[in-house]
Amino acid sequence: MVQQGRARSAVRLTVLLTVLLALALSGAVSGAATARGSQQGKQGGENPGYYSNPLKPRIPGDGVVESCADPTVIHGQQPGDTTWYMYCTTDPLNDEDLDANGDLVFHRVPTMTSEDLVHWTYVGDAFQSLPSWADPSAALWAPDVVYSKTFDQYYMFVVVTDTTAAAGGSADPNCHGDNAIGVATSDSATGPWTFAERPVVAPRSAGGECNFLWTFDPDVLGDAIDTESILYYGSYFGGIFGTRLTLTEDGAVADPAATKVAIDNKYEGANVVFRDGFYYLFVSATNCCNGALTGYSVFVGRSRSPFGPFVDREGNSLLDVQAGGTPVISMNGNRWVGTGHNTVFQDAAGDWWTIYHAVDQGDPFFETSPGFTKRPALLDALDWVDGWPTVNGGSWASDRKMPAPAGQPGEVSRHRTRLVKAQEPGRLLFADEFSGTSLSSAWSVIRPERAELRVRGGVLTMKIQEPVRVPAPTPEDPDATKLVASDLNSENNTASVLVRDAPRGDYVVETAVRLNVPDSPDCCYNFAQGGVLVYEDDDNFVKLTNTSIWNTRQTEWAKELFPVPEGWNRYGNTVVGPPSDFGEWTYLRIAVEQLSGEERRQAGGDRQSYTAYTSQDGRTWVRGGTWTHTLTDAQLGLVAMGLTPEFTGDYTVDYDYVRVFRLREGGHHR
Repeated sequence: MVQQGRARSAVRLTVLLTVLLALALSGAVSGAATARGSQQGKQGGENPGYYSNPLKPRIPGDGVVESCADPTVIHGQQPGDTTWYMYCTTDPLNDEDLDANGDLVFHRVPTMTSEDLVHWTYVGDAFQSLPSWADPSAALWAPDVVYSKTFDQYYMFVVVTDTTAAAGGSADPNCHGDNAIGVATSDSATGPWTFAERPVVAPRSAGGECNFLWTFDPDVLGDAIDTESILYYGSYFGGIFGTRLTLTEDGAVADPAATKVAIDNKYEGANVVFRDGFYYLFVSATNCCNGALTGYSVFVGRSRSPFGPFVDREGNSLLDVQAGGTPVISMNGNRWVGTGHNTVFQDAAGDWWTIYHAVDQGDPFFETSPGFTKRPALLDALDWVDGWPTVNGGSWASDRKMPAPAGQPGEVSRHRTRLVKAQEPGRLLFADEFSGTSLSSAWSVIRPERAELRVRGGVLTMKIQEPVRVPAPTPEDPDATKLVASDLNSENNTASVLVRDAPRGDYVVETAVRLNVPDSPDCCYNFAQGGVLVYEDDDNFVKLTNTSIWNTRQTEWAKELFPVPEGWNRYGNTVVGPPSDFGEWTYLRIAVEQLSGEERRQAGGDRQSYTAYTSQDGRTWVRGGTWTHTLTDAQLGLVAMGLTPEFTGDYTVDYDYVRVFRLREGGHHR
């Protein structure tokens, strides 16, 4: 995934990642909450002990590796090789990884080894130079490694971010978005590696001289194959594809007739595994690299075919405009956020685990480069519940001592599946069913001059506000203005908000929302949205909305915080479950809990946790990530906003009700 300060179709990337945005909350749950993870009931063997996150690969004689983005893991495949290998995207190793000028050093695919999956050692970089067809400014991102039993050698597939015209890229030397998938071979899992003379997947034009689809994040199905497999690749701009792959002695050939497996502008970072008759497509969503407000999270769909269609637990396709995807891991209220771009594997005992990168809210950036997000690698168990994977039984990223995996044959992990407790609505505190023809006096409007609303037939309708002209002075024209979307995002606080007081203590706020903006599989009603907030002021809130994002509809789960340290981000987001089809109600919940002293310490001092839930039918709920915040004088808010100037029109958001319940702890999530 993209890191700040490194070009990747920069204009589109900035717009997309700024706005981009499982497990039942109550009553009905699709399927019984029965744990069927492979970790249960194991007996015998040597116990491998415990570990705690993050993984800290040792640099011989020189500290530890503090950033290992886009990690991938493979066990040694040749006879007698008992070692595990981990590879990371091009990045500095730690804060002290500086050259003589004090600039950070970027390593081309750092490589680590381990015998137990817990204690890792940095053994060097996969590459000292770029392939002949790469632009000198290119980076190497998101490696994936597979072994060929036929050729008795390893193949590393990797993103080459900038190519030459000879490789199918742009002839314009100022064009740096013509990325491709390369492959290198080696007799050893630690190299030396030799690049093939041509890309496996060449740059793919999106029309125009310097406009290319994002050819990122390769993943080959399987760890040890003969010569045939499936290659997955792609990212937000263009979507994710699968194609047949043939290994050769000195490289690989991909069938140009690729099949789309995930819609564009929603996912990236594919990793596909096969289990019990299904292919599981793990993908990551939203911004990987937003410091302490990174909402990057992993979702999954499954299919009987490696080419899909992949559907989530509720049956939504990952190709739909309302793009499906069941959460596998998201932020959970401890220090770890940005839990994404994972690799999934089985340990020596056959149990399932995942390694992924995350962001420490207390240490989000490289010390010498505020804004450049540091992404250490984390390890956790992957539990299977009714055929669907979730990390640590739904508890997600661990931040305490945990049972370690089995690194070698004969070992058995102490891990057992324990499902996370459910948050459920209890006693009804108050509700507004929007009966009659006017709002209750409990509601008021912030910036009422911009609000257009009506109550009729048990529905509150709010018009999506028109763009507004704001000052944009320049030295040449101090009176200059510009047209911006009505929004609540960083310094753009122009939208009206319908608010009423929130209760004290723990509670659940629920609403049903209908975004009256047509589905548009081609594009766009950016970034029209409606939903519910817990709101202290324009710069401090959490927000759960049904949002139009390019050609998709997504449920954006966002947090804004201010003030923040210099160079830090103040707005971040993730997504939850897919919204309902156009014309149907989407149900949204925010569960609010007051944190204890120890919980506050883990959350960096924040006083509350806020967990998002979405539903397409009001009965079966998908649990999303947990933001923490300190909102001392909170109100509940409703909005209809975000439509950018180029997509103006007479569009509305409907609300069927707002209900607030006391929060209670229920059974277990599945």
